Amino acid sequence: MTTVDTAVSAIDAAIGEPGTCYKCGRSLAESPSADFCSENCQNVWRRENVTVPPGHDVLDRVTQFVSRFNIFPSEHCAPMLALWYAHTHAAQHFYVTPRLILSSVEPGSGKTRVLEVAQFLVKAPEMTISATTAALFRMVNDGPITILFDEVDTIFNPKSGGNNEDLRGLLNAGYKRTATIARCVGDAKAMKVQRFPVYAPAALAGLAGNMPDTITTRAITVHMQRRREDEEVEEFWEEEVEAEAAPLRDTLAAWVESVSDKVSKGRPVMPSGVRDRAAEIWRPLIALADAAGGTWPETAREACTHFVAVANADRNGGGLRLQLLSDLRDLFTARGTDKLTSNEIVNALCALDEAPWADLNGKPLDSRRLARELKPYGVESQNVKQANGTVAKGYRVTGPAGLADVWNRYLPTAATSATSATSQVNQVADTGRVADANATAGTG
Repeated sequence: MTTVDTAVSAIDAAIGEPGTCYKCGRSLAESPSADFCSENCQNVWRRENVTVPPGHDVLDRVTQFVSRFNIFPSEHCAPMLALWYAHTHAAQHFYVTPRLILSSVEPGSGKTRVLEVAQFLVKAPEMTISATTAALFRMVNDGPITILFDEVDTIFNPKSGGNNEDLRGLLNAGYKRTATIARCVGDAKAMKVQRFPVYAPAALAGLAGNMPDTITTRAITVHMQRRREDEEVEEFWEEEVEAEAAPLRDTLAAWVESVSDKVSKGRPVMPSGVRDRAAEIWRPLIALADAAGGTWPETAREACTHFVAVANADRNGGGLRLQLLSDLRDLFTARGTDKLTSNEIVNALCALDEAPWADLNGKPLDSRRLARELKPYGVESQNVKQANGTVAKGYRVTGPAGLADVWNRYLPTAATSATSATSQVNQVADTGRVADANATAGTG
């Protein structure tokens, strides 16, 4: 029997007097629906009569759904998001609600799209860009809601000059269920202290580098990346996505409700090395994964290990970094090589006419600054063997922590790239390295 057949049978079984609402029995009066007197009755009836599949099947479907509209930097991102969306439907049963941070070095990396999809899957979404702190206080107080805050980097950017300590305090304290923030309300003659509950799930998206550490330490952070030209996602037509997501959200909510008592009392075993704040943050998600069964207990712990183990790098920067990537690509292409030492790179960049590298706030670019600027992209210095047999720190085009993938993601396609140029260069004193653009090589 199909889901539609099941729903029809349930409606038939619930039918009372003709012309009355299936849910409450009131007259349909002028309701446009032939079955329900109001949209609220319709939604409540659907939630009560939804067929609840196994948890692992529900989470699999949510994972597949969110993966259709974004390219994520890791295989662990989509399952983590599915668990985070699920936990919003049971947040009141947990002691903490982990913050979700969607960060990126550059705009156009898919952060907003994650929030746009999330609003159709989480509980009581409140999508906002510039809500005032006072408004958020009252919305959370009247909740429950799930805060989906886009462009939050503009709020906490010190260059904006705004005082956002109240907002930071709300987001900091609001990850624990018992937290309240006291505020004086009323006029001068009738002033009283009101304690606002501030507990609410929150997803925050913005350019990296401006988020206060007090928030990032309470969060699971996804460092989004710009899509390469060969990476495709489905078109996002909001009305179609909303319609398709509605039954999936109802099913997710129904499953979470069916296991909420179990997960609230659970004490899941955390992966090795995950303790203190990290364990506190991940406990709701792993508890839900254990309740879901199937492969989810293992999947959740692998995701937990991944996000906890990978240190959040400093993601400051912007246009200057893009110029650095572009100048590096030109340099490697001109030299026709897959590898250069840090000293070679620094000397060549500082010698460029009309480039900023010889004078960065009064100091020339050095190897330490070079490493700091490239680290947020996942590019790291490696041992580079030179023609004379010596080894020095430097950078590669191909292989893990190489430059090729970053160039593909953040720079326009070049007529001649360094990765194609290296295929024409004989490798000297560095055997076994692959120069093909599509290959992955180790360090030498």
